[in-house]
Amino acid sequence: MTISTTVIGARYAGTSVLFSILDVLASVGRDWEMLHGLPMQVPVFNVSLRTADGAPYWDVNGRKITPDAVLAEAPKPDLVIVPDLHFDPNAGLPADLKPVAGWLGAAHERGAIVTSVCSGAVLLGAAGLLNGKEATTHWGFADMLGREFPEVKVCRDRILVPAGEGHRVVTAGGASAWADLMLYLIGRFAGADETRRIAKIYLIDPHLDGQLTYASLTSARQHEDQLIAQAQVWAAQHYDKPSPVAAMAERSGMTERGFHRRFKKATGQAPGDYIQTLRIEEAKQLLETTATPIDEVSAEVGYSEPSSFRSAFRKRVGISASAYRKKWQALAPVHD
Repeated sequence: MTISTTVIGARYAGTSVLFSILDVLASVGRDWEMLHGLPMQVPVFNVSLRTADGAPYWDVNGRKITPDAVLAEAPKPDLVIVPDLHFDPNAGLPADLKPVAGWLGAAHERGAIVTSVCSGAVLLGAAGLLNGKEATTHWGFADMLGREFPEVKVCRDRILVPAGEGHRVVTAGGASAWADLMLYLIGRFAGADETRRIAKIYLIDPHLDGQLTYASLTSARQHEDQLIAQAQVWAAQHYDKPSPVAAMAERSGMTERGFHRRFKKATGQAPGDYIQTLRIEEAKQLLETTATPIDEVSAEVGYSEPSSFRSAFRKRVGISASAYRKKWQALAPVHD
């Protein structure tokens, strides 16, 4: 059986993820056989790149892309893949993507499995496909997904989330999670052996640690509360001091309880959580760029007990501080 597969093109789509998806799916049943002198298999995925109007477009990276066809020419695909989309998460879904969301909803109603990579989950949300379901997206779009579609349970730490009856909706985390989605889909439609072959050909490893390891914890929620904004500026310079939340409340002239309420309303976080986030983010930078011992990092960012720091770090980042340092030193060796 050949799986009729539509990959969504749009001027917001990144170049590399879009064409990596097309390349990998086209290689199933072909490249392993070619490398080992075996007969070619019947293609598992019949893949086409389609857009709302089918016209060539310049993508977000300035590359001219020529789609294969118009979305309307494929009303009943078996599988749909939405790649990463580059737009401002504070500005909402671009208006010209809303007709594509409508097409996605209709395709799903006709039986298609609909999947997304990275911020493409927002398009699935606009299509109504995530209501009442778990979903993931890039950590930079997680707040937007939850804000715009409150019925979605956003799993911001997950790399891959199959959801709904028959797992007919699948979301993948950050842009590089396209590879995790491909391995999942190849395994689902072509079997575990083919998944292993493709992983070996492309040197793909699944992101077993989730995406908390990569996330910037301090992506800011936009608000217009000047009093709270001033408190945030103060916190950015004094998060390492004892009792910073009480100090922020005192500086605001409010009761601590009232300050807690107002801070959370503006930022979406309790002030204690916000301070913890600032501390852990600074600790990540120190672990990435210095050889400072972990217990000293703990003290430098405001923790009096190293055990409290280690517990908070693992909770927010998903791995231990020592594992985090080892992971990122592989990319940028630490120098004294």
